[in-house]
Amino acid sequence: MTVRRVALLTAGGFAPCLSSAVGGLIQRYTEIAPDIEIIAYQYGYHGLLTGNYIVVDEEARRSAHVLPRFGGSPIGNSRVKLTNAKNLVERGLVKEGEDPLEVAAERLKADGVDVLHTIGGDDTNTTAADLAAYLKDHGYELTVVGLPKTIDNDIVPIRQSLGAWTAAEEASGFAQHVIGEHRSNPRMLIVHEVMGRNCGYLTAQSAQYYHAWVGEQEWAPSLGLSKERWDVHAVYLPELSIDIDGEAKRLRGIMDEIGNVNIFLSEGAGVDEIVAEKEAAGEEVGRDPFGHVKLDSINPGQWFAKQFAERLGAEKVMVQKSGYYSRAWHSNADDLALIGSMVDMAVDCALEGKPGVIGEDEENGNELSCIAFPRIKGHKAFDVSQQWFANLMGAIGQKFQAR
Repeated sequence: MTVRRVALLTAGGFAPCLSSAVGGLIQRYTEIAPDIEIIAYQYGYHGLLTGNYIVVDEEARRSAHVLPRFGGSPIGNSRVKLTNAKNLVERGLVKEGEDPLEVAAERLKADGVDVLHTIGGDDTNTTAADLAAYLKDHGYELTVVGLPKTIDNDIVPIRQSLGAWTAAEEASGFAQHVIGEHRSNPRMLIVHEVMGRNCGYLTAQSAQYYHAWVGEQEWAPSLGLSKERWDVHAVYLPELSIDIDGEAKRLRGIMDEIGNVNIFLSEGAGVDEIVAEKEAAGEEVGRDPFGHVKLDSINPGQWFAKQFAERLGAEKVMVQKSGYYSRAWHSNADDLALIGSMVDMAVDCALEGKPGVIGEDEENGNELSCIAFPRIKGHKAFDVSQQWFANLMGAIGQKFQAR
């Protein structure tokens, strides 16, 4: 297949890799196949449905090296589910009776796109595969090569998704600021709520990074500046069973001894219990176009703070969320190296007409591969049996049990 026009698309929530990946793809094509035209759909599938794209001209190619210095996505994201026709009609993105998948596929055909690079999670990439299948059935060849983006690091079977390391590092830095508040009041309870709807990776990794940072510092305990007061005291994940009463008793002991408690909480921890409690009380729980519970509407951090505040005898409670702080930052050195290797393979596979999602395949010795779309799935659970996590939990004195 001759490649004449390549399209780029970023979708879903932000992660600290989007700008770097867009810049990397532009630079790689300019380096090895400069005659191929590049366009970028703005705001993900929203732009694809509406035909809103920019042409990556010579000036843009010369500026691509700047993109890794910034977070977010220069071409924009949106949350658009192509199989949710009702929602798309309501938003004016398709007309009543139209099949959004067909509209998007026909747009790619009309725009003369030969290769589509999607940078997103499992839904972003598998939807793109559906578009390619539709076009193939209608006599049009389109190669889709995706890059795995999610700060949750929850794409099966990919070992490490782009941006997750940076997001965890930034969440740790956020905690280093916020947990300084522990001496702003006697008997202080601080809940650091971290993104992670179905997977606790980001919370666990950021807690591990933060705990390691605490271990590297010099302390002055006789002046009240102590490792014990700054450290993590609890980590709660969707993958763990949480004994509220047992944990309250343990944390009450810490509060009585040192005067504060610091909790790292995954926003997906306890969601089932919170939803059940609200619905039993007759409250309606909002959901997004993907059917996910709107976490802002149930506020897990506040719920957990409420469960513990009285039991711990907390005089003041502070809940802080690091999500938007961490997810829109630029890639760190580790992520940049991973992005570079994935981008190179993505372009090679695109030029060879080989579709799939680029990633280190956990089911194939973590080899960097072009993984077939049918193998891509979401909601990979964080493996709480990993030794580094067990070490962390042992160090903070928290017993844990997988759900």
